[in-house]
Amino acid sequence: MSKIDLTSLEWCELIFKDKNKAYGAYKMRRDLGRRQLAAVIIVLVVALVGFYLPRLIRMAIPEQKEVNVEVTQLSQLEEPEVKQEELVKPVEQIAPPPALKSTIKFTAPVIKKDEEVNEDDELKSQDELTESKVQISIADVKGNDELNGKDIADLQEVITQAPVEEEKPYTMVEQMPQYPGGPAELLKYIAKNLRYPTIAQENGIQGRVILRFVVSATGEVKDITVLRSLDPYCDKEAIRVVSTLPKWIPGKQNGRNVPVYYTLPIQFKLQ
Repeated sequence: MSKIDLTSLEWCELIFKDKNKAYGAYKMRRDLGRRQLAAVIIVLVVALVGFYLPRLIRMAIPEQKEVNVEVTQLSQLEEPEVKQEELVKPVEQIAPPPALKSTIKFTAPVIKKDEEVNEDDELKSQDELTESKVQISIADVKGNDELNGKDIADLQEVITQAPVEEEKPYTMVEQMPQYPGGPAELLKYIAKNLRYPTIAQENGIQGRVILRFVVSATGEVKDITVLRSLDPYCDKEAIRVVSTLPKWIPGKQNGRNVPVYYTLPIQFKLQ
């Protein structure tokens, strides 16, 4: 028995032999093959367009390089090594004052001619002293070495308080310094102000720059240094952005504001 093609015109004629071919069923069966072929072609075209369309769009639109800035919180970094000398600071000894005698220093009178005496140097009467606003006092100093001590009036060097040295930054404190608004605002500020160096983009340079800076007792950011370098241009840009940071909430130790080191990684990434 030979195979019969159900879509062939011969099969359609056999089915509708001695029947009314003007009825719509005859036309539908006669055009069935063409409709199926058209449907298969449409499905194939749609599938090919859907498969190649994203690739064609990527080829038509030039690739755009995006800068992804990632700020790692301090808590995610490795615990830094704290040196003992940074925690315990030696107290510098201040030289004791010199030995003094118990003395009252008077200025010996100098005899001059009347024409050589200035009006201000003339002796005042009791009434003039009472009316004037000048206060007269006698300094009585009790010494600690009557034999070998010096007379306080003979000392040429003025004893003043030793200059206060700037406090060295801490590595860890009870309350670490914080950017106003927290790490999320810090990330937002850096992402908004960081500019990926063009020459670094062209050379495909990407990676992480790790900076360390000091948040002073008043909240200023200073003494920025590069702990891990990526590229001179990326390093310079990271330092520039960090140097523009506004004032921080300073760190605290024993209830007072102190300078603290802060480590900040900045990620340069091309996408």
